[in-house]
Amino acid sequence: MENLKTGKFFGQTNQTIHLDFATITDTEYTHDKVDWHYHDTAYFTFILDGKVTEGNKKEVYNCSAGTLLFHNWQDPHYNIKPKGYTRGFHIELHEGWFTAFKQGYDQLQGSFEVASPDVKFLFYKLFKETKINDSLTPMNTEAMLLEVLGTMQGSQFTNTAQKPAWVAKIRELLHDNIARKFTLTELSAILDIHPAHLSRDFSKYFGCNLGEYIRKIRVQCALSLMPNANLSLTDIALACGFADQSHFTRSFKAFNGVNAMQYRQLLSGQR
Repeated sequence: MENLKTGKFFGQTNQTIHLDFATITDTEYTHDKVDWHYHDTAYFTFILDGKVTEGNKKEVYNCSAGTLLFHNWQDPHYNIKPKGYTRGFHIELHEGWFTAFKQGYDQLQGSFEVASPDVKFLFYKLFKETKINDSLTPMNTEAMLLEVLGTMQGSQFTNTAQKPAWVAKIRELLHDNIARKFTLTELSAILDIHPAHLSRDFSKYFGCNLGEYIRKIRVQCALSLMPNANLSLTDIALACGFADQSHFTRSFKAFNGVNAMQYRQLLSGQR
């Protein structure tokens, strides 16, 4: 089984940034299949464009744009890429830095998908920061990575046995019907809980109110569609449930700090 050293991925790496605490790569996947292998360090894979299937000893992930995976060091996995362009953004955490962070934590084991919209927004910001790549990039990147790990500890690993059944159900319902305009009454009826109960307890499990969460996952959906050159910004706005491009533009900038056109240019490599 091949052991990949830090900064090494299968494909064409377009950018590598070496920092004291992490190594960051922007890679185009060119191999149809990559056999079982493992990496020297714990790292994140964030799919910016295209599709890839990744399997480990426990699960298989069908990854598309916007999928975020965490892999602990020396956790074996394989990859299968369908025809077409696929691009991944990787952040490898240097052992000493990562060990210092996770002392006292035992949850960051194996490989798993990170579902939190807040963590994914941080990865889009991390990607944007690497394209700026100036004297402030190391500090900003380290701060955001610490925020990523802290957010994961607070949300990703909350004991699911302690969550009521409606939490998983509403997450699935909202993500599977991204453009649907639900009312609070409708959602409460589907979940069989009182509207006041849903309104009061939603933020306990999602870190924000219901409307803010829907806006987050709609912007996140738009980010995953950005690389598709066949879709206009209006097409993307409507596909993700925004009333029009104006509403989409305001929400997009609020979450990402740049407008949608600027971010699309960033993804395409234009400056």
